[in-house]
Amino acid sequence: MDKKNPKETKIFSSRTVRLNVALTFNVKPESSTFIDELSPNLQTSFQNSSKKIQDTFAEWDTRDTVNAVRDALAVYNDVTMIEADYNAFEKLKEVKPDIVFNVAEGFFGVSREAQIPAMLDMLNIPYTGSDPATLAICLDKARTKEILSYYKIATPKFLVVDSVEDLKNFSLKFPVMVKPNAEGSSKGIFTSSFVTSLPELEKEITRVLGEYNQSALLEEFLPGREFTVAMLGNGNESEVLPVVEINYSEFPEDFIPIYSYEAKWILDTKENPLDVFSCPANLSSELERKIKNVCLETYKVLRCRDWSRIDVRLDAAGEPNIIEINPLPGILPDPKDNSCYPKAARTAGMDYTTMLNKVLYTAAKRYSLV
Repeated sequence: MDKKNPKETKIFSSRTVRLNVALTFNVKPESSTFIDELSPNLQTSFQNSSKKIQDTFAEWDTRDTVNAVRDALAVYNDVTMIEADYNAFEKLKEVKPDIVFNVAEGFFGVSREAQIPAMLDMLNIPYTGSDPATLAICLDKARTKEILSYYKIATPKFLVVDSVEDLKNFSLKFPVMVKPNAEGSSKGIFTSSFVTSLPELEKEITRVLGEYNQSALLEEFLPGREFTVAMLGNGNESEVLPVVEINYSEFPEDFIPIYSYEAKWILDTKENPLDVFSCPANLSSELERKIKNVCLETYKVLRCRDWSRIDVRLDAAGEPNIIEINPLPGILPDPKDNSCYPKAARTAGMDYTTMLNKVLYTAAKRYSLV
């Protein structure tokens, strides 16, 4: 650990610590030359997928976000940028940072979010966030729901299908949501994903299977209020930040009450933000207790580390159900953007710099670096 230029971090620890931090990331392509800069195998894969899927890079961060994360970490640490491309392993091996702040979403497959953490485990380099197993499981929505069901944590009834013929086992109640099984950032979830009949269901399954080349997750739609919950910490020190509610009553009349790709990336923009997020959510003490308890239990059984964001929706009886877990939460820096983890952190009294350094400190403490 480099302590040549220590800077006191009173808000995180009584100790004086300045870490060598590597920031691993994937950044959205900003020009047509992006594909040409990749290895031949990646060029082919991206060219094939981009023809079919317009939301290919939805999970990746913008250059502005990556730079904002770097600047926030650099207030208290020495930061090296390492793009999570096919050269990342050698760069990490060469730099040998004290710890990695990882926001990389990875390239392909259900294990893509686990790719950088797996490299770091192999190199024995500490890093923020969950381990490869948790990251891969949480991206696989069906596997996540199977674990939640085993632990008797409420989650909507579901079915995984790989062809229309698999509907012979269909017993869910309409309306039903149809999603790609292993995508984030609302990829593949459109207004058409909300289906109310068997013909609509067959059409959506065909779309998902064809465009995303993966299983389709069918899930009973829950009619109640929707929340997203930011988690921070580990073990008994895990905490629930102020709950964010998505108020669908404020959506345009022709929009289904889901935070779809259209709503998230087209309707909701910095220039014209949707005024649908409330933080802290207006909750009764009993409902707040239930939401916090189910999120803490989910965080524990899925073995999440340092931070995550958990999506929750109420069923017809008003009981909280887990929709999905995001161990690599979105962290747009501009308060004008509807980015829920920073929104919850601001409500808890943390600015962007404090939030990110607290995540870093939480991980560093787990590794006994501070």
